Amino acid sequence: MDPVTQGAFGAIFAQTVSKRKKYLAGALLGCLAGMSADLDILIRSSSDPLLRLEFHRQFTHSLIFIPFGALIVAICTRFMFKKYLDWKDTLIMCFFGYATHGLLDTCTSYGTQLFWPFSDQRVAWNNISIIDPLLTIPIIVFIILTILKRKKWIALIGVSYIFLYLGFGLFQSYRAEEAGRLIAKERGHEINTITVKPSFGNLILWKVIYENNNFYYVDAVRLLADKEYCIGTKIKKLNVLSDFPKLNKNSQQYTDINRFNWFSQGYLGIGRNKNIITDVRYSAVPNEVNGLWGIEIDLLKNNNEHVDWVVNRRNFGAQWDKFTGLLLGENCRKTVN
Repeated sequence: MDPVTQGAFGAIFAQTVSKRKKYLAGALLGCLAGMSADLDILIRSSSDPLLRLEFHRQFTHSLIFIPFGALIVAICTRFMFKKYLDWKDTLIMCFFGYATHGLLDTCTSYGTQLFWPFSDQRVAWNNISIIDPLLTIPIIVFIILTILKRKKWIALIGVSYIFLYLGFGLFQSYRAEEAGRLIAKERGHEINTITVKPSFGNLILWKVIYENNNFYYVDAVRLLADKEYCIGTKIKKLNVLSDFPKLNKNSQQYTDINRFNWFSQGYLGIGRNKNIITDVRYSAVPNEVNGLWGIEIDLLKNNNEHVDWVVNRRNFGAQWDKFTGLLLGENCRKTVN
């Protein structure tokens, strides 16, 4: 999730354990603790573009690291809050603030190593967008009201709103997958794998990806009272042996493809540019396959050189128009039950 939402989650959960008249200090401390796990973005390499992908949402986001992360934050911020909070309260609020981070990130589709070091599986519940103002803004309002009114029950209502909204996201995720299966059935396709994820900033328009016959089919579904789908396109699933037959299996680029495949949870495709491997999960327009990022293979590189990282940020205005059009239901029709 974005830093604002992470901070807001940490703040409001810390407020639920704050003592009377300490709601401002609790919110500030919880906010810092809630954001701190993302300091792992500082782990990166100028020569290895995939290093940051391996460490972001890794040990700092795992369940087992929560007490250690909370302790580190408490020690580092003690000088700021020792006038207002004793050590016990500081540690408790840091714990509650820090604990929200990995679990909230797991609600997105990016993938979080929640069970590190016992497993490197990237857990993704796919029930919330990485940025969603309908979740974040009300939480901030509840935090401010709790501080002004000095009433803990306001923070508790805010936490209840969080669980209701995330629960609604799970319900919409179920509906999106159901719609995706109807789309595949209408086409006469058998589904090998399927995943759904909310599009940017809402729980109405969802991206559906399913695999059939070595292709990923990408569509959008619009979920209001009725389920509608906005027909998309397809992209060939990556097959390293056939797509890059001349690539040395002992090369660093070959290893990097496997690393990127792990990060992307297997959703890798090859489009028009045969040298670029794209993460099919993410695109600006949910029924398109123009990936927001990918890696580029260069067969002329030495065996010890890494792949190149590729970012797609072109034609933002046109992509935004397409996105808003889909959100409003343009070129969408009801699914067949």
